[in-house]
Amino acid sequence: MLLRDCRFALRRNGADISVMEDVDIRIEGEEITEVGRELKADGEVMNCSRMIAMPGMVNAHTHLGMSLLRGYRDDEELMDWLNSMWSVERRLSEEVIGLSSELSIIESIMSGTTAFIDMYFHPSVTMEVAKKYGIRGLLGPVFIDGLNDPKLVENDLRNMLSSRNELIKPVINIHGIYSVGKDTLERAAALMDETGLPLNMHVDETRDEVMEIRRKYGKQPIEVLMDVGLVRRNSIFVHLGWVSSWELEIITREGANVVHCPTSNMKLATGGFFPIVELMKMGVNVGIGTDGPASNNSLDVFREMKMAVLLQRNNYWSTAMKASHAISMATKNGYELIGVRGGDIAPGNKADLVLLSADSIGLLPMGPDNLVSNLVYSATGRDVVATIVNGRIIYGPHNRDEFIERAIEIGRKLEDYKSRLLPMVQLSK
Repeated sequence: MLLRDCRFALRRNGADISVMEDVDIRIEGEEITEVGRELKADGEVMNCSRMIAMPGMVNAHTHLGMSLLRGYRDDEELMDWLNSMWSVERRLSEEVIGLSSELSIIESIMSGTTAFIDMYFHPSVTMEVAKKYGIRGLLGPVFIDGLNDPKLVENDLRNMLSSRNELIKPVINIHGIYSVGKDTLERAAALMDETGLPLNMHVDETRDEVMEIRRKYGKQPIEVLMDVGLVRRNSIFVHLGWVSSWELEIITREGANVVHCPTSNMKLATGGFFPIVELMKMGVNVGIGTDGPASNNSLDVFREMKMAVLLQRNNYWSTAMKASHAISMATKNGYELIGVRGGDIAPGNKADLVLLSADSIGLLPMGPDNLVSNLVYSATGRDVVATIVNGRIIYGPHNRDEFIERAIEIGRKLEDYKSRLLPMVQLSK
């Protein structure tokens, strides 16, 4: 496939992002094989003269099955909000989680997400939905001792190993240090040793969490995880709003990865701030996530990039955080998180791409000098024309109406289910 005459295309230039004009992108199989002008066409050709091509975006932290709960208990703080969520989630069937996940995956693909890292219940159901739509992702069962038997979680994870494919792979999910015992942490470390799977968990999200861990263990959360062997190169730590300087040093020394979810953190009033500027200077790989559709309430990574920059500038009284940094977090850094060569429009990278309309009114006027800024500060997922994963157009004009109709159908089913479920939850309290 040849993407012919892209009006603009983003490409990495060392640590910076450069803008190419009127460029062709050749895709052979699953990879980008050539980038240039007037390339020879020897197969399918897509006219991109009125489009912007950028690398695919990774939503590095989300809970896809929570679209059912979008707009539910939106004014509660984190621990009250979690208890409200858990009171409903205990009653959710695989079918409902499958529908919720499908709605979230449709929203994600239509807004330019090419890969995700998910933490939710019944992940095998979400895995099959993700395979159906052709999106890339990491997901797995969740260790939460109060809700799930750790032995059953481990069994579910092992069963998923045989179901993975090139796009969808398992991850070891731990909800948080405060929601599991030390034996569960040690179990997870043993699983990492045995399987080589990455770890994904919430850490240092609130001040109360940090104080609880200090009372229980006498140490900061990252120090506890270091003691049990969970701080590694394939560890992914999410939130870090209350991380200490010495925890950052541990993360840097061990080569672990971190993920920022600015909108969710502000909405749930978790306080603190995620030190992107310091982490970038220390060489830590930083990704970006929307968190779930119940705590954001959007799965649009474009919105999240803007929020990340604005929050840093507000907290630091500085413009050290640039639009280009946000794009790197969503693209190149995200692909490093999932262990895939991607996040750049260059030969040898996986052909995971997002095409946006160059005629979108909110992006005009547009030129190579302001394109990067416009993509971060002005663009939203509604500007996306097509999403390409592994060399295949999984969303575009050919199936847009089908996606919308299916999303509406699912939305009606979930609303009907919620109208019957939530009164039962309230009565049980």
